[in-house]
Amino acid sequence: MSDELEPRESMEFDVVIVGGGPSGIAAAIRLKQVDPDINVVVLEKGAEIGAHILSGAVIDPVAVDRLFPDWRDEEDHPFKVPVRKDKFYLMGPAGKIPLPTWAMPKLMNKHGNYIVSLGNVCRWMAEKAEALGVEVFPGFAASEVIYNEDGAVIGVATGDMGLQRDGTPGPNFERGVELHGKYVLIGEGARGSLAKTLINKFNLDEHASPQKFGLGFKELWEIDPEKHSEGTVMHTLGWPLENNQDGGSFIYHIENNQVYVGYVVALGYKNPYLSPFDEFQKFKTHTSVAPLLEGGKRIAYGARAITQGGWQSVPRLSFPGGALMGCSAGFVNVPRIKGSHNAMLSGIMAAEHVAEALKAGRANDELATYEAAWRNSDIGRDLNPVRNVKPLVTKYGSVLGTLISGLDMWCTSLLGGWSPFGTMKHEKADYQATEPASKHKPIEYGRPDGVLTFDKSSSVFLSNTNHGEDQPKHLHLKDADLQKSSEFSVYAGLSRRYCPVGVYEWVDANGDAAKEGAADLEYVINAQNCVHCKTCDIKDPNQNINWVPPQGGEGPVYPNM
Repeated sequence: MSDELEPRESMEFDVVIVGGGPSGIAAAIRLKQVDPDINVVVLEKGAEIGAHILSGAVIDPVAVDRLFPDWRDEEDHPFKVPVRKDKFYLMGPAGKIPLPTWAMPKLMNKHGNYIVSLGNVCRWMAEKAEALGVEVFPGFAASEVIYNEDGAVIGVATGDMGLQRDGTPGPNFERGVELHGKYVLIGEGARGSLAKTLINKFNLDEHASPQKFGLGFKELWEIDPEKHSEGTVMHTLGWPLENNQDGGSFIYHIENNQVYVGYVVALGYKNPYLSPFDEFQKFKTHTSVAPLLEGGKRIAYGARAITQGGWQSVPRLSFPGGALMGCSAGFVNVPRIKGSHNAMLSGIMAAEHVAEALKAGRANDELATYEAAWRNSDIGRDLNPVRNVKPLVTKYGSVLGTLISGLDMWCTSLLGGWSPFGTMKHEKADYQATEPASKHKPIEYGRPDGVLTFDKSSSVFLSNTNHGEDQPKHLHLKDADLQKSSEFSVYAGLSRRYCPVGVYEWVDANGDAAKEGAADLEYVINAQNCVHCKTCDIKDPNQNINWVPPQGGEGPVYPNM
């Protein structure tokens, strides 16, 4: 419908950056540091910088040190809690076994790292970017890539605002704007809609393994001061997931008697009856976790997909007119459970290569030097030694796979990157790993108690998620018949389980949750609940759901997450 409307107005910049996360803000800052005259704009779909940012997060400050060598001398920086204790456990149903951190490769050491709210880090960085002259536009969702006649990227367009549910302009309609740039940098985060478009158009993943993803959950709790240990970091693997399911937890003690409690479930799981949300809730009932939270209060909740493919899943980064950065490229180090430092480093690197190109008078061509440089950079040196961890865990299970991958990390660390396994590939995308329900038994999860465990409705409320109801749905179902014949009939309607906020429902003629064999099925998409985690876009077994940005500024608003 929007193609029939009047042409969009356009704005001209040297560099257009999509995404106000760590990679995008770092790129903007570095561009201005290299050359203050470079005209830079950052588009962020959240209502404010940091609103859609969700991460653990224990951050390695290597990239922050590179951008701001004197940041520790400031009083208002967000790096308040250094890691003081680091614990790692293998969980079983009735207990836990400590895994010695001293036996882990040096790269796993968290000395010098900080427990942070990554959203607050991005807000802090955005203030510095604006002070340098970067134009930051929160509440503007980039919805379309603009190409020139030669097929090179020359900009992006923001979505139209004020469209009604049928796609026609409403009384408050505003046409989107085109932002043209000599180069466009994409830092949308995991499974970004424009990044997905560009990867497909330019075949950027032709020589890469399929990207792998995990669904990460995070809750912010205020706990009893006597149980609080500021600076303590705890990670676990094992229970409640089965050995053939990949995932684990984190508990980070921050300031003010608060803790981050989280869980990550790898989305390559086979059983369509598995509910990642309920696995996370179940984790909190463990005998070593429940006492910590007893008497406490849950303050915030969020969920987000993260990249897990690593070294071998990174696509070609450059394309005519721009490049991918951060989690749009897939720079998360899975065993370290860190990606923010690599996201910033990639933004810094991309900015430096763009600045060189602009200085040489170039525009809208391919940044081949950026693509050629990253594997020999700090990012490559971070990802290469852990490249086989994810494939080994997928192949051998969480316990044996972790032990073997630990030995492999020692080999790669001590032997200059050599591994007895070479570089293993990821054989399947996550949606391809899902098996028919006929091969599995349903999983019974306990009812939430509203004290320690919760339902999806109360959880999405704590995410401060909001979408205007009278607008086109941003979750596009490509083929309704296929969804019924396959997603429901073959895979037992797994979307109602993998979604962390209850967006998807299968209901019968009475409006009740549909069971196998039910007639007059209806697939209900509660798009207003969406926290933009992108899990549906990743895990649907037929790739039948396409996530696109809603109106700018909508979605979750994460405080201190």
